[in-house]
Amino acid sequence: MTRFFSEDHEWIEVEGDLGTVGITDYAQGQLGDITFVELPAEGSTVGKGDSVSVVDSVKAASDVYTPVSGTVAEVNGALADAPELVNTQAETGGWLFRVTLSDAAELGALMDDAAYKSYVESL
Repeated sequence: MTRFFSEDHEWIEVEGDLGTVGITDYAQGQLGDITFVELPAEGSTVGKGDSVSVVDSVKAASDVYTPVSGTVAEVNGALADAPELVNTQAETGGWLFRVTLSDAAELGALMDDAAYKSYVESL
């Protein structure tokens, strides 16, 4: 599996034509304690850069943008009862949704792990 990152602090891990999307550990740290996660509807069509989810925290509500275009294949239902998973497992069990990619070439505009780490250090 290959993982990519956006400048908006989303990550996507791709296997075949399916991408799992979440927010980065850096992003969850900036938000503070997550209290609620609004997820996209399964089966909905999303375009790269669309706001498709909202993460509410004690500090703010933050939009989550999809890093690729496609169709939402699955959402992380565990977040309804345990939104804090986004804090404790931001880049693993706290994933938000899975999307079937409609254009894998869009991944080329995203950063790899090393580039993302450099980007965060520059902030």
